[in-house]
Parts: sequence; structure tokens; C-alpha cells
Amino acid sequence: MLLCCMKTIKDVFNAFKQSLAPLYDASEIEALTLMIISEITGSSKAMIKAFPEQEITLPQSEELNNILIRLQTGEPIQYILGHTEFYGLTFKVNPSVLIPRPETEELVAWVLNSKVKNQKSKVATILDIGTGSGCIAISLKKNLPEAKVSAIDISTDALQTAKQNSELNEVNINFIQVDILNINPEIEIPKSEIIISNPPYVTLHDKTQMHTNVTDFEPHTALFVPEKDPLIFYKAIANFAMENLIPNGLLFFEINENLGKETVEILESKGFKNIELRKDMSGRDRMVRASRTGI
Repeated sequence: MLLCCMKTIKDVFNAFKQSLAPLYDASEIEALTLMIISEITGSSKAMIKAFPEQEITLPQSEELNNILIRLQTGEPIQYILGHTEFYGLTFKVNPSVLIPRPETEELVAWVLNSKVKNQKSKVATILDIGTGSGCIAISLKKNLPEAKVSAIDISTDALQTAKQNSELNEVNINFIQVDILNINPEIEIPKSEIIISNPPYVTLHDKTQMHTNVTDFEPHTALFVPEKDPLIFYKAIANFAMENLIPNGLLFFEINENLGKETVEILESKGFKNIELRKDMSGRDRMVRASRTGI
């Protein structure tokens, strides 16, 4: 069903429901459609729901139709619109960076709560490893304005996007291009009170169970790891953290929900203390916190 023939908001909902049924469940389609209509028309979601017979213009109809065509390929709506929201902030996103996830917001909240409880220094020093869009580093800096925040990534394109997002959200982040698996010793990376990372952790087995809008569109270097060594980044970051965290510093990871026990064992073997494995709101093992020497 082509939306260029649709005249009302109700027609748009019907067309999206019919066209996207093979890809999404009914509740996801409704949420997507509501968000897209709001974006294109400038109307609030409440107004859209209250007045389904409201007419849309021909240019709006054509724009909605173009979005629907792209959605039918599995392309994520965040890439189509070019932005998304994370921790109450707006971030530009594109295929060079992962789309920020709700569980990562929970990780940011855990860091902020830990910083308050572990207030040993007035000015926090924070390092985000594998920053991507910059969502973690920027959200932390926005909520800890006195903190000195650095962020590293291997991807030039990702760092460019992260820099744009730091400007968009009016924060100053020290961005550094580094391969955490092969660190150039000439590159200076500041020692930190907090190191946080959401590194690649998706195995080929995990890939078979994931939606195509992730596997076909999001950057593979930021997602996938070798099946034979799925914790390769956690080992490298743990080694780095033991050398670069200040005494009593904290390390935070977002993790593969199927490898929580193994991630904890790696941290124990490296000498970390006070290791805590935490579930997300869905009840899945998704986060780990550890201290370098003990709090």
C-alpha cells in the first residue's frame, strides 16, 4: 500500500501495519508509526492519537512513503531519521556507529550512582573504550560536568560522529583514535578513576537469533567477535584497566548475557576485586562492575 494515496493519519497507521507485519509485531509497528508521524508532521504523539482523521499533506505523504520503503528492507528507523535519544539527550547516528540501547542507559545510571557513593575525588576522570556514537561518554559528562572525560575508538568515522554529538550536546570530550587490541605506545591515554566499555560481544551463534535490522545494517566491527574467543575485548580491556585505573578505580562493562560467569572469571583472574554481576530490567545478566584494588 503506497502512502502517496493516503490522506489521513488513520490511513498511515493502516498502511504501516499492513506493510511492516512481516518484520515487526503489532506493538512495535504502532510505536514506530507514531514516532515517524510525529517526526514528519511536527504534531505531538498525543495529538496524533486524539485526531486520527487529521489530514496529511502530499509532501508529508511522500516522505512517509519513502520511510516505509526503507523500513521494509529492515533498515533501522534511527538510521533513516539520522538521530535517536539516549539518557534524555539527542544523538546523531549513522551506519558507522551502533544505535544506543536502553540497557546501556542502565549502565550509565550505574556509573553515576557508583560515582556518588564512591566520591573519593572531587573531579572524576573517566575513560570510555569503544565510544561509537559517544553516547556513554557524553551522557556521563553531561551529568558530571566537572569530570574529565576521554573516549577512544578504532573507527575514524565513529569518532567523527561522536565529535558531532559532543558539539550537539555542548560538552567537551577528549577523543582519541586507538585500537584497544593493539595500542600504540606513543599514544597518550590518561589514567582514570572510572573505565567503562560496551565492547563487541556478539558471537556468530548470537547472530542467528538477532533481527536483520541489526545484523544487516549496524557496523560489524562494533558488534561481532570470533566464536573461538568471544571475550577477546574483555581480556584486553581488563589488562589495560589494571595498568590505567587509579587505585580504587572502577571498571564497568556491558556484557553478553550468555557469558556473565565467564566475564566475572576473567576479571577475577586479572586480580579485580568486589566484582558484581548485575541484571538489566529484563532480568538478563548485562553488566559487570569491578574495582582495581578494593573500595
